[in-house]
Amino acid sequence: MDNLIPRLLIFLIALYMGLPFLVTRIFGWGVFRKASRKRAERHVAFTFDDGPDPRYTPKLLDLLRDRGVKATFFVLGSKAEKYPELVKRMHEEGHQIGIHNYTHMLNWIMSPRNIRRKHVERSADIIQRITGERPTYYRPPWGILNIMDLFLLRKAYRLVLWSVIARDWKLNTGEHHLRNLLSDHIRPGAVIVLHDSGDTFGADREAPGQMLTVLRDILSETERRGLKCVRTDELLMLERAT
Repeated sequence: MDNLIPRLLIFLIALYMGLPFLVTRIFGWGVFRKASRKRAERHVAFTFDDGPDPRYTPKLLDLLRDRGVKATFFVLGSKAEKYPELVKRMHEEGHQIGIHNYTHMLNWIMSPRNIRRKHVERSADIIQRITGERPTYYRPPWGILNIMDLFLLRKAYRLVLWSVIARDWKLNTGEHHLRNLLSDHIRPGAVIVLHDSGDTFGADREAPGQMLTVLRDILSETERRGLKCVRTDELLMLERAT
């Protein structure tokens, strides 16, 4: 009996945390990570997490506007509340806006009720008040879900992860390595995650500046390769097309 309780706790923790990590990251069940190359044709989706940021997001929006690129921003509700003009600009310039929690907290350490009410729904309400449109796409911080998220949030939101991640949140990745990582892994159907804010845990505050420098080159390269950048919802529509 003494050994049963610790074993049961370990089992429950593994079920709550480990199972959704396994099925989403390895098997892609219940989430959208990429479109098939055949269905995506020449399309890719750039996504940006952790903003809006008053220093870097305007520069990013300028770059996307100048290149004629549409993207998806997974924003933090607290930042959307603080910088509504940036969220409004995203919407007015044709970008998709998704939810990235109210603050950048790990879903593993919160109850499903708190995640849904205090993070997801709260952020959706804020974005809807700013744009007039309610977001239906959700990416959890660090791409980590718990077992209840996987079943409950899927009823109202499309859960989105990524197929290309390049450690752009750290300055020591370096421009050269970051550029090579993106160039080598971006292919038709890819969902690329980058970060337009560097003030979350584990990130370097100046890292988005490095990301923007590299992104200019990567957008030029994708254009030369005949790839078209679209919103995540548009890429998903291509994936679902018969």
